[in-house]
Amino acid sequence: MKLLYKEEVYDIIGACYEVYNELHCGLAEPIYQEALEIEFKIRNIPYEREVPLEVYYKGERLHKRYIADFVCYDDIIIELKAVDAITNDHVAQILNYLKITKSPLGILVNFGNKRKLEWSRYINL
Repeated sequence: MKLLYKEEVYDIIGACYEVYNELHCGLAEPIYQEALEIEFKIRNIPYEREVPLEVYYKGERLHKRYIADFVCYDDIIIELKAVDAITNDHVAQILNYLKITKSPLGILVNFGNKRKLEWSRYINL
């Protein structure tokens, strides 16, 4: 079975590891977001930061929106956290992002674990 966006995810996660190794855990999420933006630039990873995700109800766009931390390679939604542990609510958030955007892939990254960078990929079926 071929992994969806294998090389792109490898590049994104490599950038996340670089940020984690440089800054370690314990900082606020916006700090990691800013550092990751710099790392994306260094690695020439195409991205958009803080992308508004529109939600529709019966074909009508709602005024309320979600904001994705990053969208890379036009299709991969990246959601960052800086928490002790990922919860079901965090997973539900990335799954909701995939559902409303119909994006094929999402990555949830947690910089808050004291022992290691945590990340998971989610496929929109």
